[in-house]
Amino acid sequence: MTQIDLAATAQPTAFALLKESQAIPHELMQYRGVLTPRRLDAAGVESAAFVTGAGGHDLGWLKRVAVRGDDRFRWLSGMVTNMVNDLGTNAGAWNLVLNAQGRIQGDLNVWREGDQLELEIASDQMERLLAHFEHFIIMDDVELVPLGGLAAVGLTGPAVDAVLERLGLPILNEPMTSTRVEWNGIDLRLERLFGNVAQHYALWVTESQLSKLWKFVRTAGAIQVGAETLEAFRVAEGIPLYGVDMAERDLPQETSQMLALHFNKGCYLGQEIVERIRSRGNVHRHLRHLELDGPVPSAETNLMGDGETAAGRIRSVAALQLPSGTRVFALAMMRGEMEARTKPFTYTAGAVQGTARLLAAAPSFSA
Repeated sequence: MTQIDLAATAQPTAFALLKESQAIPHELMQYRGVLTPRRLDAAGVESAAFVTGAGGHDLGWLKRVAVRGDDRFRWLSGMVTNMVNDLGTNAGAWNLVLNAQGRIQGDLNVWREGDQLELEIASDQMERLLAHFEHFIIMDDVELVPLGGLAAVGLTGPAVDAVLERLGLPILNEPMTSTRVEWNGIDLRLERLFGNVAQHYALWVTESQLSKLWKFVRTAGAIQVGAETLEAFRVAEGIPLYGVDMAERDLPQETSQMLALHFNKGCYLGQEIVERIRSRGNVHRHLRHLELDGPVPSAETNLMGDGETAAGRIRSVAALQLPSGTRVFALAMMRGEMEARTKPFTYTAGAVQGTARLLAAAPSFSA
């Protein structure tokens, strides 16, 4: 997977160090700016946890930043594409960050807890986005404070509610909501994140409490899952990743991620371009979710229509090993005039040709 804006040397997460201290060593891979275990069980077992059960996994690439100062709400609302001022307490929103030309500089979650505002940023975007934000703090009473010493464990899958019940933790009914609880002597922040297919939760604790939390999560029935399967499941769900599926050259509407845009929130950086596209016309390409039948191609493989007609280009692709067999999914930037096509597209991997079809909805993994 291509990454951007990585630190010169990626560091292992607190979770990776925890697993390293145990009896069985695990291979680490670079993912979203950090080093994290590649695999923690057989690939089929890990995938099955996400589609039929509950998988526990590292979220150590997520970093939190407090936004402080009297101007924090007004200033942050002017820097991101989604709602800030009207966020309910213990609620969050996924946002894109744009430049003045409307091009995507990154993405993040904004969370509100009471009158406190926090950003949740992937490690591979942290340095760049903070520098971008600092450039626009001029006369504002705003301070961005990275919150160190924290670690997050993820829970993903249709059976997450059962795991939470065994743990004695609350179930959150809506995505992008959060709560804070005192639990087994731990000050724990529980977030329900967005997902197209499965439920996704993040459990935040201090790094010193991570071992205790992980032991409870495993005892409650979560199957441990590595980053390789987590990445494959991301593609299968059709959730875009900045630096891979979305990039600085892209406009927000080209990514098809309308969930990250709010058209009535007022002015923000890049908003003029977003509004102009909305009111005067459309873009000529869109990021689309596809399922492939054939070999696994490489990223940047062209998708073809009839003959030599280029229809789009794959940005990320992954094979997901399931009990019913392996399924291959991709995210691709497609030409707008080709999206109404009902016939499959074709692609070539090596000397073998495969077909690809656009998905009108998130895939089902039920038997």
